[in-house]
Amino acid sequence: MCPPAVPSVQTLIDFGFGRSRMGNTRMTKLSEYVKIAEAAEILGVAQNTLRKWAEQGKIPMRRNPANGYRLFRRSDLDRFLKSIEQPVKRTTRKKAR
Repeated sequence: MCPPAVPSVQTLIDFGFGRSRMGNTRMTKLSEYVKIAEAAEILGVAQNTLRKWAEQGKIPMRRNPANGYRLFRRSDLDRFLKSIEQPVKRTTRKKAR
C-alpha cells in the first residue's frame, strides 16, 4: 500500500498557498481552510449552491493541488456572511381583544 501523495511545500507555494501580501513566503495553516461540505454548512446553503457561487466569483475558492478538492478559507466565509447580512425587520403584532 502506497502512502497518500502529499504536495511539496514548493507545490503549495507555487499554487498560491503561503504567499503573504508582501510576496514573502510563509507557511499556510491548512486548518484555515475547509472543504466544500463544511463551508456549505457554515453558510447554510447546499454544496451545489456554493459551487455555483465559487464559479461566479462571489466567494473565493482554491483547490488542493494534491487531490483537487475545493477549499474555502474560513476568513473568506466570515467576510461573505457579513457582506450579505441584512438587518431583521421587526414587526409588531396587535393584541387580540
